[in-house]
Amino acid sequence: MGKRTAAGAVAGPPTVRETVLDNGLTVLVRELHTAPLASVWCWYKVGSKDEGPGLTGVSHWVEHMNFKGTRNIPRDQVKGLIEQFGGTWNGYTWIDQTAYIETASIDALDRMLFIEAERMDACLYDPADCESERTVIISELQGGENDPEERLDQEVTATAYKTHPYRHPTIGWLGDLQSMTRDDLYGHYRRFYIPNNATLVVVGDVDTDETLRRIDHHFGRISAGAAPPRVTTVEPPQAVERRVVLRRPGTTAYWRAVFHAPAVTDPAFLPLLFVDAILNGASGLNIWNGHGVPVPQRSARLYRALVDRGLASSVSGALLPTEHPYLYTVASTVADGQTLAAVEDVMLAELARIARDGVTEAECTKVRAQLRARFVYDGDGVTDIAHQLGFFQTIAGWRLYHDLQARLPQVTVDEVSAAAARYLRPDNRTIGWVEPAGAGGAVPAA
Repeated sequence: MGKRTAAGAVAGPPTVRETVLDNGLTVLVRELHTAPLASVWCWYKVGSKDEGPGLTGVSHWVEHMNFKGTRNIPRDQVKGLIEQFGGTWNGYTWIDQTAYIETASIDALDRMLFIEAERMDACLYDPADCESERTVIISELQGGENDPEERLDQEVTATAYKTHPYRHPTIGWLGDLQSMTRDDLYGHYRRFYIPNNATLVVVGDVDTDETLRRIDHHFGRISAGAAPPRVTTVEPPQAVERRVVLRRPGTTAYWRAVFHAPAVTDPAFLPLLFVDAILNGASGLNIWNGHGVPVPQRSARLYRALVDRGLASSVSGALLPTEHPYLYTVASTVADGQTLAAVEDVMLAELARIARDGVTEAECTKVRAQLRARFVYDGDGVTDIAHQLGFFQTIAGWRLYHDLQARLPQVTVDEVSAAAARYLRPDNRTIGWVEPAGAGGAVPAA
Protein backbone atom coordinates (compact mmCIF):
# COMPACT_ATOMS: atom_id res chain seq x y z
CA MET A 1 0.00 0.00 0.00
CA GLY A 2 1.34 3.42 -0.95
CA LYS A 3 2.19 5.82 1.89
CA ARG A 4 -0.08 8.79 2.40
CA THR A 5 0.79 12.27 3.59
CA ALA A 6 -2.22 13.63 5.41
CA ALA A 7 -2.93 17.33 5.43
CA GLY A 8 -5.19 16.83 8.43
CA ALA A 9 -8.84 17.27 9.19
CA VAL A 10 -10.45 20.67 9.27
CA ALA A 11 -11.40 21.88 12.73
CA GLY A 12 -15.16 22.21 13.11
CA PRO A 13 -17.83 21.46 10.54
CA PRO A 14 -17.46 20.43 7.84
CA THR A 15 -14.90 17.76 8.73
CA VAL A 16 -13.02 16.91 5.57
CA ARG A 17 -10.03 14.57 5.48
CA GLU A 18 -7.52 15.79 2.92
CA THR A 19 -4.91 13.26 1.85
CA VAL A 20 -2.27 13.17 -0.88
CA LEU A 21 -1.13 9.81 -2.29
CA ASP A 22 2.50 9.23 -3.21
CA ASN A 23 1.61 9.72 -6.89
CA GLY A 24 0.24 13.20 -6.16
CA LEU A 25 -3.50 12.41 -6.22
CA THR A 26 -5.35 14.71 -3.82
CA VAL A 27 -8.19 12.97 -2.00
CA LEU A 28 -11.00 14.70 -0.08
CA VAL A 29 -13.35 12.56 2.01
CA ARG A 30 -16.30 13.82 4.02
CA GLU A 31 -18.49 11.45 6.00
CA LEU A 32 -22.20 12.28 5.88
CA HIS A 33 -24.39 9.60 7.45
CA THR A 34 -27.84 10.94 6.54
CA ALA A 35 -28.61 8.31 3.89
CA PRO A 36 -26.90 5.14 2.56
CA LEU A 37 -25.46 7.02 -0.42
CA ALA A 38 -22.06 8.04 -1.68
CA SER A 39 -21.03 10.56 -4.31
CA VAL A 40 -17.69 10.19 -6.08
CA TRP A 41 -16.28 13.02 -8.19
CA CYS A 42 -12.97 12.94 -10.03
CA TRP A 43 -11.68 16.38 -11.01
CA TYR A 44 -8.90 17.37 -13.38
CA LYS A 45 -7.30 20.78 -13.60
CA VAL A 46 -7.87 21.10 -17.31
CA GLY A 47 -10.47 23.12 -19.17
CA SER A 48 -10.79 25.25 -22.25
CA LYS A 49 -8.28 27.79 -20.92
CA ASP A 50 -5.58 25.10 -21.13
CA GLU A 51 -5.94 24.56 -24.87
CA GLY A 52 -3.36 25.72 -27.37
CA PRO A 53 -3.79 27.08 -30.90
CA GLY A 54 -5.63 24.66 -33.14
CA LEU A 55 -6.89 22.62 -30.19
CA THR A 56 -9.86 24.60 -28.91
CA GLY A 57 -12.53 22.21 -27.70
CA VAL A 58 -10.11 19.36 -27.07
CA SER A 59 -10.85 19.14 -23.31
CA HIS A 60 -14.58 18.78 -23.94
CA TRP A 61 -14.00 16.23 -26.70
CA VAL A 62 -11.67 14.23 -24.41
CA GLU A 63 -14.38 14.21 -21.77
CA HIS A 64 -16.74 12.62 -24.30
CA MET A 65 -14.13 10.01 -25.26
CA ASN A 66 -13.65 9.02 -21.63
CA PHE A 67 -17.13 7.49 -21.60
CA LYS A 68 -16.24 5.18 -24.52
CA GLY A 69 -14.80 2.27 -22.56
CA THR A 70 -11.43 1.34 -21.08
CA ARG A 71 -9.07 -1.63 -21.11
CA ASN A 72 -11.21 -3.33 -18.44
CA ILE A 73 -14.66 -1.81 -19.05
CA PRO A 74 -16.31 -2.53 -22.41
CA ARG A 75 -17.93 0.60 -23.83
CA ASP A 76 -21.42 -0.93 -23.66
CA GLN A 77 -21.03 -1.55 -19.91
CA VAL A 78 -19.88 1.90 -18.78
CA LYS A 79 -23.39 3.18 -18.05
CA GLY A 80 -24.70 -0.06 -16.61
CA LEU A 81 -22.02 -0.33 -13.93
CA ILE A 82 -23.67 2.49 -12.00
CA GLU A 83 -27.26 2.23 -13.18
CA GLN A 84 -27.54 -1.32 -11.79
CA PHE A 85 -27.17 0.26 -8.35
CA GLY A 86 -29.87 2.84 -9.12
CA GLY A 87 -27.23 5.53 -9.37
CA THR A 88 -26.55 8.49 -11.63
CA TRP A 89 -23.43 9.40 -13.59
CA ASN A 90 -22.32 12.35 -15.65
CA GLY A 91 -19.45 14.67 -16.44
CA TYR A 92 -18.76 18.19 -17.65
CA THR A 93 -16.02 20.45 -18.93
CA TRP A 94 -15.71 24.17 -18.34
CA ILE A 95 -13.00 26.79 -18.60
CA ASP A 96 -10.92 25.70 -15.58
CA GLN A 97 -11.79 22.04 -14.99
CA THR A 98 -13.18 18.74 -16.18
CA ALA A 99 -15.19 16.57 -13.78
CA TYR A 100 -16.79 13.14 -13.66
CA ILE A 101 -19.45 12.04 -11.19
CA GLU A 102 -21.19 8.94 -9.91
CA THR A 103 -23.72 9.04 -7.08
CA ALA A 104 -25.23 5.73 -5.96
CA SER A 105 -25.94 3.52 -2.97
CA ILE A 106 -23.00 2.93 -0.67
CA ASP A 107 -22.80 -0.65 -1.99
CA ALA A 108 -21.49 0.79 -5.26
CA LEU A 109 -18.58 2.75 -3.75
CA ASP A 110 -15.88 0.31 -4.81
CA ARG A 111 -17.35 0.11 -8.31
CA MET A 112 -17.36 3.91 -8.60
CA LEU A 113 -13.72 4.12 -7.54
CA PHE A 114 -12.82 1.42 -10.05
CA ILE A 115 -14.50 3.35 -12.87
CA GLU A 116 -12.61 6.56 -12.10
CA ALA A 117 -9.26 4.78 -11.79
CA GLU A 118 -9.89 3.20 -15.20
CA ARG A 119 -10.89 6.55 -16.65
CA MET A 120 -7.70 8.14 -15.37
CA ASP A 121 -5.33 5.57 -16.83
CA ALA A 122 -6.95 3.16 -19.28
CA CYS A 123 -9.16 4.91 -21.84
CA LEU A 124 -8.82 3.56 -25.38
CA TYR A 125 -9.49 6.31 -27.96
CA ASP A 126 -10.49 3.97 -30.72
CA PRO A 127 -10.07 5.92 -34.00
CA ALA A 128 -13.61 5.04 -35.12
CA ASP A 129 -15.01 6.34 -31.84
CA CYS A 130 -13.03 9.56 -32.23
CA GLU A 131 -14.52 10.11 -35.68
CA SER A 132 -18.10 9.37 -34.62
CA GLU A 133 -17.72 11.73 -31.67
CA ARG A 134 -16.41 14.45 -33.96
CA THR A 135 -19.80 14.39 -35.70
CA VAL A 136 -21.64 14.52 -32.36
CA ILE A 137 -19.64 17.49 -31.08
CA ILE A 138 -19.87 19.48 -34.30
CA SER A 139 -23.62 18.90 -34.25
CA GLU A 140 -23.68 20.13 -30.64
CA LEU A 141 -21.73 23.25 -31.64
CA GLN A 142 -24.07 23.98 -34.53
CA GLY A 143 -27.08 23.52 -32.27
CA GLY A 144 -25.62 26.10 -29.90
CA GLU A 145 -25.08 28.50 -32.77
CA ASN A 146 -28.79 28.25 -33.49
CA ASP A 147 -29.56 29.34 -29.92
CA PRO A 148 -29.44 33.17 -30.00
CA GLU A 149 -28.55 33.58 -26.33
CA GLU A 150 -25.78 31.00 -26.47
CA ARG A 151 -24.37 32.52 -29.64
CA LEU A 152 -24.49 36.00 -28.13
CA ASP A 153 -22.67 34.81 -25.02
CA GLN A 154 -19.98 33.21 -27.17
CA GLU A 155 -19.45 36.32 -29.31
CA VAL A 156 -19.48 38.77 -26.41
CA THR A 157 -16.95 36.69 -24.45
CA ALA A 158 -14.64 36.41 -27.46
CA THR A 159 -14.86 40.19 -27.94
CA ALA A 160 -14.27 41.02 -24.28
CA TYR A 161 -10.98 39.10 -24.27
CA LYS A 162 -8.06 39.87 -26.54
CA THR A 163 -5.33 37.50 -25.31
CA HIS A 164 -6.49 35.25 -22.48
CA PRO A 165 -7.74 31.77 -23.51
CA TYR A 166 -10.98 32.33 -21.55
CA ARG A 167 -12.06 33.90 -24.84
CA HIS A 168 -12.51 30.48 -26.46
CA PRO A 169 -15.82 28.61 -26.07
CA THR A 170 -15.57 25.36 -24.14
CA ILE A 171 -16.93 23.44 -27.10
CA GLY A 172 -14.24 24.95 -29.33
CA TRP A 173 -14.19 26.65 -32.72
CA LEU A 174 -15.45 24.76 -35.75
CA GLY A 175 -12.19 24.79 -37.70
CA ASP A 176 -10.30 23.18 -34.84
CA LEU A 177 -12.96 20.49 -34.36
CA GLN A 178 -12.77 19.65 -38.05
CA SER A 179 -8.97 19.32 -38.11
CA MET A 180 -8.15 17.73 -34.75
CA THR A 181 -6.78 14.18 -34.86
CA ARG A 182 -7.02 11.11 -32.67
CA ASP A 183 -3.41 11.71 -31.62
CA ASP A 184 -4.27 15.26 -30.56
CA LEU A 185 -7.04 13.90 -28.34
CA TYR A 186 -4.98 11.09 -26.85
CA GLY A 187 -2.00 13.35 -26.28
CA HIS A 188 -4.18 15.81 -24.37
CA TYR A 189 -5.61 12.94 -22.30
CA ARG A 190 -2.18 11.60 -21.38
CA ARG A 191 -0.83 15.08 -20.61
CA PHE A 192 -3.55 16.13 -18.17
CA TYR A 193 -5.16 12.92 -16.88
CA ILE A 194 -2.51 12.12 -14.32
CA PRO A 195 -2.98 11.69 -10.57
CA ASN A 196 -0.89 14.73 -9.68
CA ASN A 197 -3.30 16.87 -11.74
CA ALA A 198 -6.43 15.39 -10.18
CA THR A 199 -8.61 15.53 -7.09
CA LEU A 200 -10.84 12.64 -6.00
CA VAL A 201 -13.77 13.60 -3.77
CA VAL A 202 -15.94 11.14 -1.83
CA VAL A 203 -18.88 12.32 0.26
CA GLY A 204 -21.49 10.14 1.91
CA ASP A 205 -22.19 7.26 4.24
CA VAL A 206 -18.59 6.06 4.25
CA ASP A 207 -15.88 5.15 6.71
CA THR A 208 -12.97 7.45 5.93
CA ASP A 209 -10.13 5.07 6.76
CA GLU A 210 -11.64 2.20 4.77
CA THR A 211 -12.42 4.54 1.88
CA LEU A 212 -8.81 5.71 1.79
CA ARG A 213 -7.65 2.10 1.71
CA ARG A 214 -9.92 1.38 -1.26
CA ILE A 215 -8.76 4.54 -3.02
CA ASP A 216 -5.13 3.56 -2.52
CA HIS A 217 -5.91 0.10 -3.91
CA HIS A 218 -7.44 1.52 -7.10
CA PHE A 219 -5.33 4.64 -7.69
CA GLY A 220 -2.02 4.05 -5.90
CA ARG A 221 -0.63 2.01 -8.80
CA ILE A 222 -1.09 4.86 -11.33
CA SER A 223 2.14 6.70 -11.99
CA ALA A 224 2.48 10.44 -11.68
CA GLY A 225 3.24 12.43 -14.80
CA ALA A 226 5.12 15.58 -15.65
CA ALA A 227 3.32 18.64 -14.32
CA PRO A 228 1.19 20.08 -17.13
CA PRO A 229 1.92 23.61 -18.34
CA ARG A 230 -0.15 26.36 -16.74
CA VAL A 231 -1.63 29.45 -18.32
CA THR A 232 0.35 32.58 -17.48
CA THR A 233 -1.34 35.01 -19.88
CA VAL A 234 -2.63 38.17 -18.22
CA GLU A 235 -5.43 39.94 -20.07
CA PRO A 236 -4.53 43.61 -20.59
CA PRO A 237 -6.94 46.13 -19.06
CA GLN A 238 -9.83 47.07 -21.31
CA ALA A 239 -9.68 50.74 -22.23
CA VAL A 240 -12.83 51.30 -24.32
CA GLU A 241 -16.37 49.96 -24.50
CA ARG A 242 -16.77 47.19 -27.07
CA ARG A 243 -19.92 46.11 -28.91
CA VAL A 244 -21.29 43.10 -30.76
CA VAL A 245 -24.49 43.12 -32.82
CA LEU A 246 -25.96 39.88 -34.17
CA ARG A 247 -28.74 40.21 -36.72
CA ARG A 248 -30.60 36.97 -37.31
CA PRO A 249 -34.07 35.63 -38.11
CA GLY A 250 -36.38 35.55 -35.13
CA THR A 251 -38.89 37.48 -33.10
CA THR A 252 -37.11 37.97 -29.76
CA ALA A 253 -34.36 40.47 -28.99
CA TYR A 254 -31.65 39.88 -26.38
CA TRP A 255 -29.33 42.28 -24.59
CA ARG A 256 -26.15 41.38 -22.71
CA ALA A 257 -23.21 43.16 -21.12
CA VAL A 258 -20.07 41.68 -19.59
CA PHE A 259 -17.57 43.41 -17.33
CA HIS A 260 -14.08 42.15 -16.55
CA ALA A 261 -14.34 40.82 -12.99
CA PRO A 262 -12.01 39.48 -10.30
CA ALA A 263 -10.89 35.88 -9.80
CA VAL A 264 -12.44 34.04 -6.89
CA THR A 265 -9.35 34.60 -4.72
CA ASP A 266 -9.49 38.39 -5.12
CA PRO A 267 -10.80 40.23 -2.02
CA ALA A 268 -13.20 42.12 -4.32
CA PHE A 269 -14.94 38.93 -5.48
CA LEU A 270 -17.35 38.66 -2.55
CA PRO A 271 -18.31 42.37 -2.56
CA LEU A 272 -19.02 42.12 -6.29
CA LEU A 273 -21.20 39.07 -5.56
CA PHE A 274 -23.20 41.38 -3.27
CA VAL A 275 -23.49 43.87 -6.13
CA ASP A 276 -24.95 41.19 -8.38
CA ALA A 277 -27.39 40.09 -5.68
CA ILE A 278 -28.58 43.68 -5.22
CA LEU A 279 -29.06 44.07 -8.95
CA ASN A 280 -30.52 40.63 -9.73
CA GLY A 281 -31.11 38.62 -6.56
CA ALA A 282 -28.69 36.10 -5.07
CA SER A 283 -27.93 33.12 -7.31
CA GLY A 284 -25.16 31.39 -5.36
CA LEU A 285 -21.87 29.80 -6.40
CA ASN A 286 -22.83 26.28 -7.52
CA ILE A 287 -22.63 25.99 -11.31
CA TRP A 288 -23.72 22.34 -11.17
CA ASN A 289 -27.20 22.50 -9.70
CA GLY A 290 -29.59 25.25 -8.68
CA HIS A 291 -32.05 22.77 -7.12
CA GLY A 292 -34.87 24.52 -8.93
CA VAL A 293 -34.84 27.16 -6.20
CA PRO A 294 -35.75 30.44 -7.94
CA VAL A 295 -33.52 33.46 -7.59
CA PRO A 296 -35.25 36.01 -5.32
CA GLN A 297 -35.54 38.71 -7.95
CA ARG A 298 -38.76 40.61 -7.44
CA SER A 299 -37.28 43.25 -5.15
CA ALA A 300 -33.94 43.43 -7.01
CA ARG A 301 -33.05 46.68 -8.77
CA LEU A 302 -32.98 45.46 -12.37
CA TYR A 303 -36.17 43.42 -12.07
CA ARG A 304 -38.04 46.47 -10.76
CA ALA A 305 -36.56 48.75 -13.41
CA LEU A 306 -37.08 46.48 -16.42
CA VAL A 307 -39.51 43.61 -15.80
CA ASP A 308 -41.98 45.47 -13.57
CA ARG A 309 -42.09 48.28 -16.13
CA GLY A 310 -42.76 45.87 -19.00
CA LEU A 311 -39.52 46.59 -20.87
CA ALA A 312 -38.06 43.10 -20.41
CA SER A 313 -39.52 39.65 -19.90
CA SER A 314 -36.49 38.57 -17.87
CA VAL A 315 -33.22 39.82 -16.40
CA SER A 316 -30.31 37.91 -14.92
CA GLY A 317 -26.79 38.28 -13.65
CA ALA A 318 -23.85 35.92 -13.17
CA LEU A 319 -20.57 36.20 -11.30
CA LEU A 320 -18.87 32.81 -11.50
CA PRO A 321 -15.93 31.56 -9.41
CA THR A 322 -12.86 31.15 -11.64
CA GLU A 323 -9.11 30.71 -11.24
CA HIS A 324 -8.22 33.76 -13.34
CA PRO A 325 -10.15 37.03 -13.69
CA TYR A 326 -13.29 36.29 -15.70
CA LEU A 327 -16.49 38.22 -16.48
CA TYR A 328 -19.52 39.54 -14.64
CA THR A 329 -22.59 39.21 -16.89
CA VAL A 330 -25.88 41.11 -16.92
CA ALA A 331 -28.48 39.97 -19.44
CA SER A 332 -32.05 40.70 -20.46
CA THR A 333 -34.71 39.37 -22.82
CA VAL A 334 -36.58 42.24 -24.44
CA ALA A 335 -40.35 42.12 -23.95
CA ASP A 336 -42.66 41.93 -26.97
CA GLY A 337 -43.29 45.37 -28.40
CA GLN A 338 -40.22 46.91 -26.74
CA THR A 339 -36.85 47.82 -28.24
CA LEU A 340 -33.26 46.99 -27.50
CA ALA A 341 -32.46 50.68 -27.28
CA ALA A 342 -35.09 51.24 -24.58
CA VAL A 343 -33.84 48.28 -22.54
CA GLU A 344 -30.25 49.43 -22.89
CA ASP A 345 -31.04 52.98 -21.78
CA VAL A 346 -32.65 51.79 -18.54
CA MET A 347 -30.09 49.03 -17.93
CA LEU A 348 -27.11 51.33 -18.32
CA ALA A 349 -28.77 54.01 -16.20
CA GLU A 350 -29.25 51.51 -13.36
CA LEU A 351 -25.67 50.25 -13.64
CA ALA A 352 -24.39 53.82 -13.67
CA ARG A 353 -26.49 54.64 -10.61
CA ILE A 354 -25.12 51.82 -8.48
CA ALA A 355 -21.56 52.60 -9.61
CA ARG A 356 -22.03 56.31 -8.81
CA ASP A 357 -24.21 56.26 -5.68
CA GLY A 358 -23.34 52.88 -4.18
CA VAL A 359 -25.66 50.70 -2.12
CA THR A 360 -27.50 50.96 1.18
CA GLU A 361 -27.09 49.11 4.44
CA ALA A 362 -30.61 47.74 4.07
CA GLU A 363 -29.76 46.26 0.66
CA CYS A 364 -26.61 44.62 2.02
CA THR A 365 -28.50 43.17 4.96
CA LYS A 366 -31.14 41.69 2.65
CA VAL A 367 -28.74 40.11 0.16
CA ARG A 368 -26.47 38.85 2.93
CA ALA A 369 -29.41 36.74 4.14
CA GLN A 370 -30.16 35.65 0.57
CA LEU A 371 -26.56 34.60 -0.04
CA ARG A 372 -26.46 32.71 3.24
CA ALA A 373 -29.50 30.75 2.09
CA ARG A 374 -27.93 30.08 -1.32
CA PHE A 375 -24.87 28.57 0.34
CA VAL A 376 -27.24 26.17 2.11
CA TYR A 377 -28.92 25.25 -1.19
CA ASP A 378 -25.51 24.84 -2.84
CA GLY A 379 -24.59 22.14 -0.31
CA ASP A 380 -27.90 20.27 -0.20
CA GLY A 381 -27.02 16.58 -0.39
CA VAL A 382 -23.96 14.44 -1.03
CA THR A 383 -23.69 15.24 -4.74
CA ASP A 384 -23.60 19.01 -4.32
CA ILE A 385 -21.34 18.91 -1.28
CA ALA A 386 -18.87 16.81 -3.25
CA HIS A 387 -19.19 19.13 -6.23
CA GLN A 388 -18.37 22.24 -4.25
CA LEU A 389 -15.36 20.63 -2.59
CA GLY A 390 -13.90 19.51 -5.91
CA PHE A 391 -14.84 22.56 -7.94
CA PHE A 392 -13.16 24.96 -5.53
CA GLN A 393 -10.16 22.66 -5.16
CA THR A 394 -9.50 22.99 -8.90
CA ILE A 395 -9.50 26.79 -8.83
CA ALA A 396 -8.28 27.88 -5.41
CA GLY A 397 -8.48 25.21 -2.71
CA TRP A 398 -11.61 23.68 -1.21
CA ARG A 399 -11.40 25.68 2.01
CA LEU A 400 -12.07 28.93 0.15
CA TYR A 401 -15.69 27.94 -0.46
CA HIS A 402 -16.31 27.76 3.27
CA ASP A 403 -14.21 30.87 3.92
CA LEU A 404 -16.44 32.86 1.55
CA GLN A 405 -19.50 31.74 3.48
CA ALA A 406 -17.87 32.69 6.77
CA ARG A 407 -16.97 36.14 5.40
CA LEU A 408 -20.55 37.06 4.50
CA PRO A 409 -21.19 38.96 7.79
CA GLN A 410 -17.96 40.92 7.36
CA VAL A 411 -18.69 42.48 3.97
CA THR A 412 -19.37 46.21 4.38
CA VAL A 413 -21.46 48.73 2.48
CA ASP A 414 -18.30 50.60 1.54
CA GLU A 415 -16.71 47.45 0.06
CA VAL A 416 -19.80 46.70 -2.01
CA SER A 417 -20.08 50.27 -3.25
CA ALA A 418 -16.38 50.31 -4.11
CA ALA A 419 -16.73 47.08 -6.12
CA ALA A 420 -19.62 48.55 -8.10
CA ALA A 421 -17.64 51.69 -8.88
CA ARG A 422 -14.50 49.76 -9.80
CA TYR A 423 -15.99 47.15 -12.12
CA LEU A 424 -19.19 48.60 -13.60
CA ARG A 425 -17.39 51.24 -15.64
CA PRO A 426 -18.28 51.94 -19.29
CA ASP A 427 -14.68 51.33 -20.40
CA ASN A 428 -14.70 47.90 -18.71
CA ARG A 429 -17.72 46.51 -20.53
CA THR A 430 -18.63 44.76 -23.74
CA ILE A 431 -22.26 45.04 -24.87
CA GLY A 432 -24.01 42.59 -27.14
CA TRP A 433 -27.33 42.70 -28.98
CA VAL A 434 -29.30 40.04 -30.77
CA GLU A 435 -31.48 42.01 -33.13
CA PRO A 436 -34.20 39.95 -34.85
CA ALA A 437 -34.46 40.37 -38.59
CA GLY A 438 -36.86 43.20 -39.36
CA ALA A 439 -36.71 44.72 -35.88
CA GLY A 440 -36.90 48.50 -35.84
CA GLY A 441 -34.80 50.97 -33.99
CA ALA A 442 -31.30 52.29 -34.48
CA VAL A 443 -28.32 50.09 -33.68
CA PRO A 444 -25.51 51.80 -31.76
CA ALA A 445 -22.28 52.21 -33.67
CA ALA A 446 -19.62 49.64 -32.91
